[in-house]
Amino acid sequence: MKRLGTGIGWRPEIADAVERMPGIDWVEVVAENVCPGHLPESLRRLRERGVTVVPHGVSLGLGGADRPDDGRLAALAERVEALGSPLVTEHIAFVRAGGALTATPHLEAGHLLPVPRTRDALDVLCENVRIAQEALPVPLAVENIAALISWPGEEMTEGQFLYELADRTGVRLLIDVANLHTNHVNRAEDPAKALAELPLEAIAYVHVAGGFERDGVWHDSHAHPVPRPVLDILTDLASRVSPPGVLLERDENFPEPAELESELGSIRRALEAGAVERVKTEIRSAGTALALRRAESRPGAELSAEQGDEDGAAGAARGVFGLPHPGGEGARQRLGLAQAALLSALVAGTPVPEGFDRVRVGVQARALAAKRADVVAKVAPELPEILGADYRTAFLAYAQTQPMTSGYRRDALTFAEHLLSAGRPGDAAGRRELREWWLERSGPAPRSRRPVRRLARATRKVLLRR
Repeated sequence: MKRLGTGIGWRPEIADAVERMPGIDWVEVVAENVCPGHLPESLRRLRERGVTVVPHGVSLGLGGADRPDDGRLAALAERVEALGSPLVTEHIAFVRAGGALTATPHLEAGHLLPVPRTRDALDVLCENVRIAQEALPVPLAVENIAALISWPGEEMTEGQFLYELADRTGVRLLIDVANLHTNHVNRAEDPAKALAELPLEAIAYVHVAGGFERDGVWHDSHAHPVPRPVLDILTDLASRVSPPGVLLERDENFPEPAELESELGSIRRALEAGAVERVKTEIRSAGTALALRRAESRPGAELSAEQGDEDGAAGAARGVFGLPHPGGEGARQRLGLAQAALLSALVAGTPVPEGFDRVRVGVQARALAAKRADVVAKVAPELPEILGADYRTAFLAYAQTQPMTSGYRRDALTFAEHLLSAGRPGDAAGRRELREWWLERSGPAPRSRRPVRRLARATRKVLLRR
C-alpha cells in the first residue's frame, strides 16, 4: 500500500492556504465536487508538484439495499483517472432508500446513515463492495461513519463488522478516529475495543476531525478544532500500527491557516507518541518471545491447557470470519424495508420503527433538516438572498412535509415551487424575484439562453432554404 504521509482535505475555501502549507504530502477532495474536465487550478498545481490527490465519494450508498448505480460508479472512476489517484474512498453507509425493491417511495437522506451490523446488511454490503471494486480502476477503501442512532438487534460490534468485511472482500479501510469518538459518546462503544478488533493491516489511511457536544450528543461537525479525546484515539491506533496516511478534515467554519497548521502539528505529535509506544511494545514482545523460545528448548516444555484453549478459540474465530454467508435478494429486500422505514421516519415524519430510541431519531431528523437547509443555501445562494431572514424558518417548515427525492439542486427548485404555490414571499417584489429565479432554472436550459437558441434555430432554417 502506498504511504501517503500527512494530508489535509482540499476545499475551495482554503485552496490557497493548502498550497502554501509546509509538510503537506497529499490532499483528499470530495469526488462529487470536482468535474473531471474542469479541475480547479489549485488541484492542478498540487498535482504538478507531486502532491497525491485522493477522491473521496459520498453518494454511492454502498451500505444501501440497492446495488451501486452504474452511472455513479462510472463518474467516480472518471475522477480517479482525471486526478491520477492511487486509490479511491467511500463510506460504509446508506444515503437513500425505497423505490422498486421495496415498493415504497424513493427517499434521499442527503447524509451518511449507519448500516445495521447484521448478517443481512453485511452480505449486501460485501456484494456492493465487490461490484464497486470491479468497476473502479484503483483499489477501494471504505470508511466507518459517525452515528447518532443505533439499530436494534445488531449482531456484531463495529470492529467485528469491519474485520469480516475486509476479510471477505479484500477492501481497504479508511479509519476515522473522530467517528470512533462520536460513537463512543453517542452509542457507548469503546474505541480501544474497536481498534483491537480491526484488521490493522487493511488500513489505507486515517481521518481526523473535530466536532462538538450538545445535550449529551456528539455532533461530528468537521467545523471545530480536533479535541484531545480524538487525538488520544489516534495515538492508540498509532501504538498498534503505523498508518500509511493521516488526514485532517475541515468542511466549514475555516480558521486562519496558522490554526490549521497547528492542528496538523498536534496530529503529528499524536502519531509520534503512538510510535514510541509501539516500539516499546515490540521490544517487550521480542523479549517475551526470546524467553518462550528458551523455555521451549527445555525438556518437557509445553503449552498450558488455558493457552491451548485460547489458541483454539482464536482459530475458531478466524474460521467464522472467513466463511461466506448466504445473502441474495431476500437479504436485500429485508434490509431495504428496514432502511426505508427508518429513513421515512427521519425525513417524512412517519412513525419511528420499533426498537429505535425515539429521542435520538428526533435529534437525527432535526440534524438532517438543518444540513439540508445549509446545503440548499450553498447550491442556490440566491434563495437566502431573496427570502432574507425568513429563509431558514421557511425551509425547515417545508422540509417537515416534503422529503428530498432527487438531490439538493432539485430540492432547491421544489422549495421555490412550494413557496410560490403558497403565495410566498408575502411581498409582490419578492414573489416576482423568486418566480424569475425558478423560471430561469426549471427548464431544460437557462431562460436567459433560450432566446439565443431560438435565434440559432431560426437562422439555421433560413440557411437551409438557400
